[in-house]
Amino acid sequence: MTGDLRRQLILNAAKRCFARHGFAGTTTKSVAAAASISEALLFKHFPSKSALYAEILAEACEADPALLRLLSLEPSTATLVVLIRGMVEHFLHVWDAPDREEDQRLRLMITSHLDDGEFARLLYEKIGNLVGPVFTASLERAVAAGDAARIGSEPLNLFWFAHHTVLMAALARLPSVPCLAYANAVDLERQVCEFILRGIGLNETAVAAHLDLEPLTNPGPSVTAEGA
Repeated sequence: MTGDLRRQLILNAAKRCFARHGFAGTTTKSVAAAASISEALLFKHFPSKSALYAEILAEACEADPALLRLLSLEPSTATLVVLIRGMVEHFLHVWDAPDREEDQRLRLMITSHLDDGEFARLLYEKIGNLVGPVFTASLERAVAAGDAARIGSEPLNLFWFAHHTVLMAALARLPSVPCLAYANAVDLERQVCEFILRGIGLNETAVAAHLDLEPLTNPGPSVTAEGA
């Protein structure tokens, strides 16, 4: 069996284990047993349980039709707004998922920050490589079109600033009794979008022209990096 086939066999076995037992209840030993290989062979492909789970989430993101549509869009101011709006919508509705998978992934992401950071690092890297180029190319087009001012010398940092804004907003509302109750929740999504779009440099004309348009796609966990 080739290395690629063996790797896919391990991932398929891990998906079954995580689906049945969750992240905490799954061990690399149980995944190896499900894949009918030794744990030592599993570690040749994946150094840890976190690496396995991050790879599974990244695979799901890459196959997400909404993300594929987003990645196929021509870089532009409109694409930039679609990306930010989708990110905000996803994070602010994490708790709406009936199976609660999304909030469990968010909890895992936050726990990783407080622990060794491995899972968060892996997921940040994968999402940055996947979505970062769309964000930076669209921001460059927005600047060139006069729709945005250049903020700093590292445009990808602005993507992470946007991500961290909505991540923290979601975290505050994650407990059954939210840590913070935002005023006027009906207008919250728009307010967060406006805050981020202005923060990454878009001018008022561009925000007004694009924000009220229906989003062309609704990026899911692929844009959130929470596993998310």
